[in-house]
Amino acid sequence: MSTAESMVHHIFSLILSCMSGIFLVLAFPTYDFSWLAFVGFVPLLYAITGKRPIVAFSLSYVCGLIFFSGVFAWILSVPGYDFRHQAMIIPYLAIYFGVMGWIYSYVSGRLGIFAAFCTAPFIWVCLEFIRSNVSFLSLPWALLSHTQYRFHHLIQIASITGAYGISFFVFLINIALLSILLQVATKRRGVGVIKSQVFLGSFPLLVLSLSTALFIAGALFYGEMLLNTDPGDSTVRTSVLQGNIDREMKKNPQKYDRFIMETYTGMTREAFQDKPDLIVWPEASTPGFVLKNLSLYQKMSVLIQEGNSYFLVGSAEYAKFITPEVAEKREVGNTALFFSPAGKVLGQYLKINLVPFGEYVPLKDIVPWPSSIVPPSKKEVKEIPGREFTLFSMKDTEFGVLICWEVVFPDLFRQFVKNGANFMINISNEGWFGDTAAPHQMVAINVFRAVENRIAVARSANTGISCFFDPFGRITGRVVDENGKDTFIKGFLTQDIPLMYKRTFYTKYGDIFAYGCIVVSIMVIIITAFVRSGSVGGNC
Repeated sequence: MSTAESMVHHIFSLILSCMSGIFLVLAFPTYDFSWLAFVGFVPLLYAITGKRPIVAFSLSYVCGLIFFSGVFAWILSVPGYDFRHQAMIIPYLAIYFGVMGWIYSYVSGRLGIFAAFCTAPFIWVCLEFIRSNVSFLSLPWALLSHTQYRFHHLIQIASITGAYGISFFVFLINIALLSILLQVATKRRGVGVIKSQVFLGSFPLLVLSLSTALFIAGALFYGEMLLNTDPGDSTVRTSVLQGNIDREMKKNPQKYDRFIMETYTGMTREAFQDKPDLIVWPEASTPGFVLKNLSLYQKMSVLIQEGNSYFLVGSAEYAKFITPEVAEKREVGNTALFFSPAGKVLGQYLKINLVPFGEYVPLKDIVPWPSSIVPPSKKEVKEIPGREFTLFSMKDTEFGVLICWEVVFPDLFRQFVKNGANFMINISNEGWFGDTAAPHQMVAINVFRAVENRIAVARSANTGISCFFDPFGRITGRVVDENGKDTFIKGFLTQDIPLMYKRTFYTKYGDIFAYGCIVVSIMVIIITAFVRSGSVGGNC
């Protein structure tokens, strides 16, 4: 291959890498071209097939940079977060794409392309799981599976495999399409740019295609079977409120306390007309510490007694219901307060999984974080995490609540259901994100929490999206205005939440599927390391 041809080849490969990054971004909310996820990796995998591992890593890393920059562009709207922070987190996240490309090329060069094809979906799930569980860097957000949140028949298998199983299937379809593309390209063009050893032959191609078809058919059949299941007759009538309080007002709750309380009081009295069993206010909705402000507590109590409903209210509070040692420090926690119809506080849930660098400073006693990462004002943050998977009881049933981004962590959600929750509430305040894709991506994630545990979820968010999910992840209603807009509008919605008492395989056993993918990935890498390297041919 001449220098000019080599240059053209590398530019073409880079373009394919960028195409994959763009396709994958477009598959996520709010673009929602979910079908692009099934072909999104094909250009990248086509470009790195037959390449040396370092080249494959580089091309995949570029794809990762584009993907994470696009899918997390909304984070630049968060106050205090800027391009300096983005320039640190995005290159880190892109490493997972790079590692996928490196392993794919490494296995292909030593064990052959068919082995690489069979291994790739396992590797992808393994890397997604690692990204989702790396201490304070854990980020189970923007998983490949989340693109399919509206494809209800396909995603029901998550009740066994978790969301990682859907990621596996989506990646597997990419591999099957790639194998067909490479087969056609090799036959038509000869070895050329496509290396000679990628030609699979009819039998391996048939095995790969049939296996993919059987996996997808099985998932769809399982989904059809579940979607025809009656969730049961037991329900809890619930109203979710969306106050649409401006984030500047949220910064100064004492200045705007009257407006905030009048907003929620007015909606609550309207909701009383629907005779709900439970009324839910969003995260940090009260303009002050309810448990320490007698006047505010009395206002809440009087309001609650008007409607004879249970209340779940998001608030920042001193940690009243935890150890005396912590309480003495007067540290504040992100809290959900549960009130009886008589206006008495029955319980308090303290947010367990805090936002790193936002609600707490990780490793602050070990790592001297520079001011570019942790401003001096943030170093004195005193929010504390909860320790209990608190369940609230009402009318012979129990439920749990997750605050804001806690819902993105599948194992955290699962523990509440495993401990006895019959439905779940997610309260959030997404005004910090502006009118971006973040609330829509959070909705996609909520869908998977419902499906994994086959349990209904109600969501109350300050600026949107407030909605209900049935146990199969279908959105059964959302707060909208007269134009159908669901963010940055004020309103409420009342629905009957079905109660679920049976526990799914995923609820009982967790991420067994992901662990299996990790075992397979490790075994393949070990086997590959002991196999003599084959010749990849061509000039890369």
